[in-house]
Amino acid sequence: MKRKIQGRYVTISTVDEKAQAFVPAPLPPRPPIDWAPELRSKFDQALLALGRLDSVSMLLPDTSLFLYMYVRKEAVLSSMIEGTQSSLSDLLLFELNQEPGVPLDDVQEVSNYVAALNYGLSRLAEGFPLSLRLIKEIHGVLLTGGRGDNQTPGEFRRSQNWIGGTRPGNAAFVPPPADQVMECMGKLELFFHDRPEPTPVLLKAALAHVQFETIHPFLDGNGRLGRLLITLLLCEQKVLREPMLYLSLYFKTHRQYYYELLNRVRLTGDWEVWLDFFAEAVTFTATQAVETAQQLLDLSNEDRMKISGLGRAAVSTLQVHRALMEHPIATSGWLVEKTGITPATVNKALAHLERLEIVRELTRQKRNRLFSYTGYVEILNRGTELPVGD
Repeated sequence: MKRKIQGRYVTISTVDEKAQAFVPAPLPPRPPIDWAPELRSKFDQALLALGRLDSVSMLLPDTSLFLYMYVRKEAVLSSMIEGTQSSLSDLLLFELNQEPGVPLDDVQEVSNYVAALNYGLSRLAEGFPLSLRLIKEIHGVLLTGGRGDNQTPGEFRRSQNWIGGTRPGNAAFVPPPADQVMECMGKLELFFHDRPEPTPVLLKAALAHVQFETIHPFLDGNGRLGRLLITLLLCEQKVLREPMLYLSLYFKTHRQYYYELLNRVRLTGDWEVWLDFFAEAVTFTATQAVETAQQLLDLSNEDRMKISGLGRAAVSTLQVHRALMEHPIATSGWLVEKTGITPATVNKALAHLERLEIVRELTRQKRNRLFSYTGYVEILNRGTELPVGD
């Protein structure tokens, strides 16, 4: 089937030159997706992997503890794609009002990502539809107080932006002119709600992500919000009960190819090669999330067994251990607040956990000492190690 460019170019005038901006055709693609057997099979595998991931959320004894850290891991990875140099440990320190090892703006951005996702999910849980209004609200949370604070948080752009290069004339890609953003986004909103025709949810998430990145409706934060959109769509449509699928690690690992594919859709209309990549990303990421959940579950069970051998001290030590599963880098003060146990009892529990080699003290001070649940942090850190020279 002969594909063609999925949109049209319009000439824009900037200060000294003219440039070509791209206005995407509305979704779904025309002609329709060519479901070759291999692509169909990959999408079936991806849906199976999502089903397994969703069932894991039912098996975990405390899904909220797992999600608390998993969401933070995604926030770190998604922000890394944009060049933010913040690790998971930096974010956890920041949340404890401790000094992270990177610029504060970097960690603020990651922290905002967590807040934006949680905000979006709580609005959906209230029955609010995935809409332009909600997307703008989430964007407002994403950019508050960070570097993007001056980039009109919560508002679609009113000026031209571009990707790569120093100006539209030498950019790698120029999104639609500002006066066409509202129309493009309006059509994307209709697509979310199965107009002009119903679209299976995983396909909808794959197509909508590219469309959102192509429209680039905000001055800043488009990449992060475009990745959030995938999770929000899957949760809104009840494919996942909990927000456990995050594709940022896969996109980060294959960053160059990911950007190439986005451009390929725009230039040649080759949606199929993007969908092939997207299905692989979902299958790989969902499978990895199941493994991570299992590893964390095994570790916590193993450690609980060790703690059970402490006799009378086991009860309070297990409470401290549970709090560390929620926030695996914590101060003794935070643990007192979280568990409601006296400082003396928390310190005794931490001494037991250190002796059992479950936690390690990161500071050497008398007051407000900082502890790490090292095994837990190690499992979650896989894939978030800062790339050299990135």
